[in-house]
Amino acid sequence: MNFIIDAQLPRRLAHILQQLGHDTVHAINLPKGNTTPDGQILDVSEQEQRVVTTKGADFVDSHLLTGQPAKPLLISTGNISNPALEAIILPALPQIMMVLTAQSYVELTRTRLIIHA
Repeated sequence: MNFIIDAQLPRRLAHILQQLGHDTVHAINLPKGNTTPDGQILDVSEQEQRVVTTKGADFVDSHLLTGQPAKPLLISTGNISNPALEAIILPALPQIMMVLTAQSYVELTRTRLIIHA
């Protein structure tokens, strides 16, 4: 699966996803780095069919209003350490990938995966 990781999430998450065989880009690796506007992240996600992985509701709002990005993954864990974040995301990743093949918007909290219709 192809991912684009928004600036609020750690670069390490992109590296881990890459090590697991996923084509993953972190916003910091885009030409404008962490200051890349949301519009450019949306463009990259559409052109390269990437799941926008974010902590921000802006991409979810955009998805609900315009259908872009096609597949947002909202990480709604609040402030959390990077190791704790990894401990939540990694075990859920197979289910996230399975759900995103059929659904377009998924949210991961500290305790569950929410599938939004």
